[in-house]
Amino acid sequence: MAKIHPTAIIDPKAQLDDTVEVGPYAVIGPEVRIGAGTTIGPHTVVEGKTTIGRDNRIFQFASIGAMPQDMSHGGEVTELVIGDRNTIREFCTFNTGTFKEQGVTRVGSDNWIMAYVHLAHDVVVGDHCVLANNATLAGHVHVGDWATIGGLTGVHQFVHVGAHAMIGFQGHVAQDVAPYMTVDGNPLTVRAVNLTGLRRRGFSNERIGMIRQMHKLLFRDALTLEQSVQAIDALKADQDAATVADIQLMLDFLATAKRGLVR
Repeated sequence: MAKIHPTAIIDPKAQLDDTVEVGPYAVIGPEVRIGAGTTIGPHTVVEGKTTIGRDNRIFQFASIGAMPQDMSHGGEVTELVIGDRNTIREFCTFNTGTFKEQGVTRVGSDNWIMAYVHLAHDVVVGDHCVLANNATLAGHVHVGDWATIGGLTGVHQFVHVGAHAMIGFQGHVAQDVAPYMTVDGNPLTVRAVNLTGLRRRGFSNERIGMIRQMHKLLFRDALTLEQSVQAIDALKADQDAATVADIQLMLDFLATAKRGLVR
């Protein structure tokens, strides 16, 4: 049987796996589905059309699945979908989506999300990301896999943060952050390749060397973005599959960047 504290309020229509744990005074609404092994902390509210996967740990006082803070939202039924094995700390606020996109706010798996993080409507967070305390993501922000967002950072709506990127403490992110890069400062600027993160993830020296070449072409050589893209594409010749995939990830990101790049 699910371990539900007697003071918790669970709507009879909610679908909880038998192994879910729900702490004191938590409230869970009728359209909520929670997978095996997930823990819901005391005083947490899970509402809306919210699906939570397996083995997540949601700490006390979080607000998960509330309606979007969007003045144009007319009460449409939208969703929040959370994957597996995420840690979601105290006082986090995750909202459902809007039909300005697909109506879904989405969090992947294996993320480490610290206290007071806010995910607004239509945010998409990949897998293995770290969002430090008080990181605030506005509507429609997309965050790639393995990205790190520093504490007290604000990310403007519609910004894309590339995979393996790192944003330093208290960043003001109003433009897209390219994959693999470390950005910091006010105004925000690209400092270097995120070497520490890449090495921790097992990137070879050869792969890192190619990423450094992309960094140089994008941010150090006096090239237009179009010229940089052409030069980066040419790097794929005679490379192994892993390196080609790294290059293609950068090219795909640049092809969809909408707000200009942090330089």
